[in-house]
Amino acid sequence: MGVNKWKIIGISIGALIVLIAILLFVFHKIDNKTLYFTAGLGVIIGSVPLFIYLLIQGRREKDIEQMFLEFSRDLVERVKSGTPINKSIINLRTKDYGSLNVHIDKLANQISFGIPVKEALEIFAKDINNAIISRAIGLIREAERSGGKIELILESVTASLSQIDKLKKERKAAVFNLAVQGYVIFLIFIAVMLIMEFRILPITEQIGGLGTINLNSGNFMDSPVASANPIANISHLFLYLLLVQGFFAGLIIGKISEGSVKAGLKHSFVLVALSWLLSTGAEIIFGGA
Repeated sequence: MGVNKWKIIGISIGALIVLIAILLFVFHKIDNKTLYFTAGLGVIIGSVPLFIYLLIQGRREKDIEQMFLEFSRDLVERVKSGTPINKSIINLRTKDYGSLNVHIDKLANQISFGIPVKEALEIFAKDINNAIISRAIGLIREAERSGGKIELILESVTASLSQIDKLKKERKAAVFNLAVQGYVIFLIFIAVMLIMEFRILPITEQIGGLGTINLNSGNFMDSPVASANPIANISHLFLYLLLVQGFFAGLIIGKISEGSVKAGLKHSFVLVALSWLLSTGAEIIFGGA
């Protein structure tokens, strides 16, 4: 409920900023450049709760994976000591596993009520909805059903989870610099686009190069849209390029640093927001009248 409340507050504030910007523009209190910047700022503020939600979800996923590893280790020790897996799960419900507590409580309750361990574990995996945990639960479930030495299967699954966790940490440490470089390269890209827009293109127009570009077979300035403000048209193209580049660059950074395109959405949000604010803000400062 708390997250939903912040979503509503964020969206309301963002919508209010956009509405005020539109009203000021209608009554000629601000120009269209300020409108774009302010409206974009409102949309970004309205999207901040979603951005925070993605961060919280990412941390929750990592915490759940870490706690499941601890749960698996404790379960292995109980089963190896001779306690059946169903009794071991029920006994472990009293331990603190952070974000996993509610799921372990539900799993233990189902087993206490007589639901077979295989079905309870299947529900457990669906509730968590994590690919790594689902694979591990699948192996445990099959071992329990086949009646083999489940303690060996549990030990193997725990070792696999521990190795996966270790590899994830090593990869994150190894590619951290690459993620930082991705941000730095994108900021340089923005700077290059802004220099081209506000320094190089005006000089080109002044010396007559831009005004004599031929698009079809006639003079560039013959086009009614281009003749109005060719620099503005190209500026819009630069902005669209920055937004598209920022979105996909964020996805790539997420895939490289965390191994998930979904994790890259938060990076995309940051880069797209930077692109819009820097581009429209520079238009207000350097664009002139």
